[in-house]
Amino acid sequence: MGAGLWHNVEVVASTGSTNADVAARMRAGTGVGLVRVSDHQSAGRGRFDRRWEAPPGTAVAISLGVRPHRPLPEWMWLSLFTGVAIARGIRRATGVEAMLKWPNDVLIGGRKVCGILSERVDGPDGPGCVVGFGINVSLSEDQLPVPTATSLALCGADVDRVDLIAEVLGAWSQMYLLWDEGRLAEMRRVYEEQCSTIGRDVRVLLEVPGRLGRTVIGHAVGIDTSGAVLVRTEDGVEAFAAGDVTHLR
Repeated sequence: MGAGLWHNVEVVASTGSTNADVAARMRAGTGVGLVRVSDHQSAGRGRFDRRWEAPPGTAVAISLGVRPHRPLPEWMWLSLFTGVAIARGIRRATGVEAMLKWPNDVLIGGRKVCGILSERVDGPDGPGCVVGFGINVSLSEDQLPVPTATSLALCGADVDRVDLIAEVLGAWSQMYLLWDEGRLAEMRRVYEEQCSTIGRDVRVLLEVPGRLGRTVIGHAVGIDTSGAVLVRTEDGVEAFAAGDVTHLR
């Protein structure tokens, strides 16, 4: 499980938000090295403050508290390599092949099985980060929040939750140590191998609060060493560090 990183693993049946729980501890100076696991969240959130909730016992929510040594501009990698770690953990624990949609949606057969949310938190010892993710384990078709979602059970996986959590945390620790050593070119290669966005025609919606955002259509050709997606358009290759990506057929 990456015991060198984790000093405290807490498992609870239910909570409002594992991210909020770990963030509160980070602000108090006690959250670094904390793993918080819950079978149910009543106030989970995803990217762009989208609500994330599943019926009790059908998903697993995990949040991690870390204080990275890398420069702040590189912290985007936390969310990206978390997706890689979850996809690897799912494959190792269940045999089911998972891929990524940039930046960090974990997909099985093109449907989302996991969402990730990383948040900076300032504590008494400086800035840290809470990395949270929720994996749909046993939701049935009629329990899915949207038609584009799925669960491990719907993909035919017989899931041992302890094995799944252990594999994901182990893979996460491996990726974190790679990143902590500054091996960004290697991180880029590993991510591109796991990302189904690369090589696809895509639409990128750049959301601007309070007004209509810009939409870009092009061909995703890779990511740069900051983790931004590279899209070739009629005007050349542009790098996007944020945006909502849709795969086009």
